Amino acid sequence: MEESLKREIEATLAAIKPMDKEAMAAVRARQERLTKPSGSLGRLEEITVKLAGITGNPHPKVDRKCIVLMAGDHGVVSEGVSAYPSEVTPQMVFNFLRGGAAINVLARQVGARVVVADLGVATDLPEHPGLLNRKIGYGTRNMMIGQAMTRLEALKAVLAGIEIARQEAEKGLDVVGTGDMGIGNTTPSSAIVATFTGLPVGMVTGRGTGLDDSGLSRKIGVIERSIETNRPDKSDPLDVLAKVGGFEIAGLTGLIFGAAAAQIPVVIDGFISTAAALIATEWYPPVSSYLISAHNSVEIGHRAMLEHMELSPLLNLNLRLGEGTGAAIAMSVIEAATRTLEEMATFDEAGVSESESKLEITQ
Repeated sequence: MEESLKREIEATLAAIKPMDKEAMAAVRARQERLTKPSGSLGRLEEITVKLAGITGNPHPKVDRKCIVLMAGDHGVVSEGVSAYPSEVTPQMVFNFLRGGAAINVLARQVGARVVVADLGVATDLPEHPGLLNRKIGYGTRNMMIGQAMTRLEALKAVLAGIEIARQEAEKGLDVVGTGDMGIGNTTPSSAIVATFTGLPVGMVTGRGTGLDDSGLSRKIGVIERSIETNRPDKSDPLDVLAKVGGFEIAGLTGLIFGAAAAQIPVVIDGFISTAAALIATEWYPPVSSYLISAHNSVEIGHRAMLEHMELSPLLNLNLRLGEGTGAAIAMSVIEAATRTLEEMATFDEAGVSESESKLEITQ
């Protein structure tokens, strides 16, 4: 069973194409002809080149947007690593489905649909037209006393994410953002970054939803013991994911794989989403070309992951909410980039002549 699931994932990875150099060159050439000094739109120009490379389209658009928000609970919450109980996870899922959360507001602003998927909430959720039931288990196990998931469970969650990406692509999708919900999920995320970077746990572990000093100290100790107990092998990302990860992190890993295979850019949100991206890029390094980092969160381990993956975030807004909120905000910047590429006039179209020292208006 495990081998057959791995082959399915490998087939998805094999479908991921390298960046389209011709499309990227075409966008660079057009950027040089737009009525502005060369490079003066900075990151906006870089974004359009990257989008062209991902999609193979020298006129990339991001009209059809989606935030995929994956939810799952964590057994390690029983160790007191969160200021909130696990009961908040399903309560927030209901809030997402009612459209009352921050991500709903921000997604509406940028015209993105929100897809909510249950990968491992610790209770049964009632059927809802806006909820995808992809439950692998009722929360992970307590990773401080054993691995969080079996390898088979982790593979199933990754494949669930791949399938969600495929389904959303079939509906029409230009860009996808990652979102998460799961009380306690900064704890496995810190364990993941510490494992792959080799940094001390205390340097990559933050307060999450608002732990006090004693709570933070306890959380660091729990993560250290979890790593010591499970000894995750960083040369095997699936091993790391199964031992110290989470169902929603695995699902987001699969979402990244599936979107990349469909040539859809992935806007990575905050700490938990970036932990999934770290798993994905360690598993299959070429997928990193398909990622756009939305922002640098307050969580101290986030910067370490971004540096490890050599990703530069678009924004720095001191966010620490998750849900895909940073990804939604970043989509407005990405759309701005595509609009400047397509809607600005070239020098020829505007009747503007170039000069070494200035732009001259021709009469």
